[in-house]
Amino acid sequence: MPIATVNPANGETLRTYEPMGEEEIERRLELAEATFRTYRTTGFYERAGLMRRAADLLEADQKEIGRVITTEMGKPVKQARAEAAKCAKAMRWYADHAAELLADEEPADADVKDSGASRALVRYRPLGPVLAVMPWNFPLWQVIRFAAPALMAGNVGLLKHASNVPQTALYLEDLFHRAGFPEGCFQTLLIGSAQVDDVLRDERVRAATLTGSEPAGRAVASTAGEMIKKTVLELGGSDPFVVMPSADVDRAAEVAVTARTQNAGQSCIAAKRFIVHTDVYDAFAERFAEGMRALTVGDPMEEATDVGPLSSEQGLNDVVELVDDAVRGGATVLCGGERPDGPGWYYPPTVLAGITREMRIHREEAFGPVATLYRAADLDEAVLIANDTDFGLSSNVWTRDDADVDRFVRDLEAGGVYVNGMTASHPAFPFGGVKRSGYGRELSGHGIREFCNITTVWHGA
Repeated sequence: MPIATVNPANGETLRTYEPMGEEEIERRLELAEATFRTYRTTGFYERAGLMRRAADLLEADQKEIGRVITTEMGKPVKQARAEAAKCAKAMRWYADHAAELLADEEPADADVKDSGASRALVRYRPLGPVLAVMPWNFPLWQVIRFAAPALMAGNVGLLKHASNVPQTALYLEDLFHRAGFPEGCFQTLLIGSAQVDDVLRDERVRAATLTGSEPAGRAVASTAGEMIKKTVLELGGSDPFVVMPSADVDRAAEVAVTARTQNAGQSCIAAKRFIVHTDVYDAFAERFAEGMRALTVGDPMEEATDVGPLSSEQGLNDVVELVDDAVRGGATVLCGGERPDGPGWYYPPTVLAGITREMRIHREEAFGPVATLYRAADLDEAVLIANDTDFGLSSNVWTRDDADVDRFVRDLEAGGVYVNGMTASHPAFPFGGVKRSGYGRELSGHGIREFCNITTVWHGA
């Protein structure tokens, strides 16, 4: 795949970039290693000042960078601006909390004495240069939720961004440079996927994080395992959205529309499978389909647009194939379901009912504005359907019954359970999945500690 900005709204190639050669990659790896030797000794107060400055700059740039994001990957410009604002918020959160999250920990006095020590503590130390392989769907947020904690912990970052968002990738390097971070603290590598393996094998790269597809995660994890390097993986998702009889059905249907169609449905944590108790199934299905039909699909630069184009022609073809396969298998189309004529990679918000286990869309992640509806006879069947997937990123449960909540929290196989609301990441809460959705956690104290050397310090009596 070429490194290029191709406008999804019309398919026009606007800018292309040559991948970095071996000499430039070597220069940047050496710079990252050299910078880490000194940056690791800086204090939290200094790092926090730099991070807050970067947040201020990003906030000031949000209109400009929002338009760049929309041009490169197609999300409505109002959503792109909101993404920039969310990133600034997360940067300030880590600036405010990193010192506390990584403070020395002192074991209980009795345990220190029992170990024969006069004093003992646990200290969090940075690992070194961390390679981040990031996706296009949230081209700022996915990077910042790695970069902010990693830099605040004293690590340095090397970004291999998706090849269709090169301008956003270069903007991020420039952002940290303008904020005053030492040269080499955060660098963008304009390289193709085939070059990732060599970079990851380099001894100067100490760890890696990847958000993306399952095949990409397998490749990075395989190489990292061979090289004995720490990894964090956030992969696909096919999140359930369960609606029980006690739920506020109108509110659930309203939120379901947003949960499925934000970023044109191109989100790992978007609700994808809507599992509705039979007592409220018909009412929910009617309101949900009505809400999906009411969305405005069109030019992502227009403020009134709710759903823009998909990011690529291949992505559009993948969605079309999944829908067509389901229809051939007997699924009912409640709305949408037909690829429109004209330029751009658009697909209408679509609701499919009558899904069976034999359909591809039951097993595979639909990365577009396509929802699947399931009818559940009771709570037990709802749990079975929700867990009948290889993924386990997050989940949504709508009920006003505390017993239902306890059961779903206990039994749903997911990294998160959101009750009476849609999944949304926040810097204070850990984010990640189980099963084939990956391992490790981003955000919160758990995320900042992922790329730290957890060091025991023991003093003899």
